[in-house]
Amino acid sequence: MGIKSLLAKPLAAFAVMRINKWKNNALAAQDRVFAKLIKDARQTAFGHDHLFSSINSYEDFKKNVPVRDYEGLRPYIERVVNGETDVLWPGKPKYLAKTSGTTSGTKYIPISHASMPEHIWAAQNAMFCYIHETGKAKFLDGRIIFLQGSPVLEHKNGIAVGRLSGIVANHVPAYLQTNRLPSFKINSIEDWEEKVEAIVDETINEDMRLISGIPPWVQMYFDRLSARADGKKIKDIFKNFSLFVYGGVNFEPYRARLEESIGRRIDSIETYPASEGFIAFQDSQRDRGLLLAVDSGIFFEFIPADEYFNENPARLSLRDVELDKNYALIMSTNAGLWGYSIGDTIKFVSKDPYRIIVSGRIKHYISAFGEHVIGEEVESAILSAAKEENLEITEFTVAPQVNPETTNEGYQLPYHEWYVEFVKPPEDLKAFSLKVDRSLQERNSYYYDLVEGKVLQPLVMHALRRDAFRDYMKAQGKLGGQNKVPRLSNDRLIADELHKFVSSKK
Repeated sequence: MGIKSLLAKPLAAFAVMRINKWKNNALAAQDRVFAKLIKDARQTAFGHDHLFSSINSYEDFKKNVPVRDYEGLRPYIERVVNGETDVLWPGKPKYLAKTSGTTSGTKYIPISHASMPEHIWAAQNAMFCYIHETGKAKFLDGRIIFLQGSPVLEHKNGIAVGRLSGIVANHVPAYLQTNRLPSFKINSIEDWEEKVEAIVDETINEDMRLISGIPPWVQMYFDRLSARADGKKIKDIFKNFSLFVYGGVNFEPYRARLEESIGRRIDSIETYPASEGFIAFQDSQRDRGLLLAVDSGIFFEFIPADEYFNENPARLSLRDVELDKNYALIMSTNAGLWGYSIGDTIKFVSKDPYRIIVSGRIKHYISAFGEHVIGEEVESAILSAAKEENLEITEFTVAPQVNPETTNEGYQLPYHEWYVEFVKPPEDLKAFSLKVDRSLQERNSYYYDLVEGKVLQPLVMHALRRDAFRDYMKAQGKLGGQNKVPRLSNDRLIADELHKFVSSKK
């Protein structure tokens, strides 16, 4: 056992002891966070505009601070980007995390001197929980790879600007710096395909033990490694590879193919990082869900997802949440985001402690006919059918077809149109699609009623050619990094582009 793995165990025990203090007293932790946020931001422009000096309770806060998305906060954020101080949070932000919004164009999310450490501590806490629970720490004695954005940062009015993963790359703890890859030079390559090839060159003969990244881009890395190594499995290229750390998307649609590429099942840690804050992390290999980070400078609120677009939806603190109910996640942070709707939906799977799963995006749903189908439902529908048929799914997306073409048989009912990239397509695509449709009907009663009532016909599924989603993302200039294809759209912008990639094989 190496010195790093030896020292990691007492450090992990200490970290878990600290985590347990707030984990077991979550409501008190949220009260402390709330009080500190209001106090620290009282003299900011936002604090003056929203009468922070008169806020003494959560009820006061709800009266003074409305829920906003990025567009709602944009006037304040633009002042921050232009170099003004004390706007949303005291002083200037340490960083601006640059993200690509579908409706807002380029977005700049402030990361303050107070919030930046929370991103690092939460990631470390996830790893320490794993070490403490399993006793496994040997991965620290070998090479570790983080597939992430470029660490090279730009500057706007004295504020460093970059992608979140690139910003975080500049804060990797010292004890991991000596064995982490890729090198700074390789990590700074902007073109994703060129970067992956360079990472393969740099890592193929190394003792890689931990690999971290968004699943579809890790899969691309594995594919390139295997091709370079004459088709070998990853377990035969990296014999000590033992831990996969991921976040950003649901792992389950990618699990089968990734594990087939690896050649065996390995341990994994799920995290829930966002530019707005590190929201949750997996603290147990045994228990379902991610531990909500209630003591990390974020005050959480929750709006029932089915009320989100109402004029006056319910707005709840952690005290009032219920299990297995879909909520839109609202955050106020020590980076100066206030009543901020991040766009994600979550469900609580435990309240002792508070653990969540990410169920989808509040704007990524299909309700063209009143069905309000969400990401969790389509993912579980196709995965359950694929498991029965022993099929592997590379990627998929779904959109409504409101105005189908008239056929020789006459008028067609509208339907949900699925675009699926399989590792190997099913022998009978129509039979498989009907199985997925039945599964979706079981999960969404509104969808069931629409199909039963002949308002919709069963879904129509297209098998896409190999690498269709990768080629689509490349054509959109969004290959690699933190970019992901939405699983659900209420329009046909993505679907119409993907139709070009439908496989000619039936």
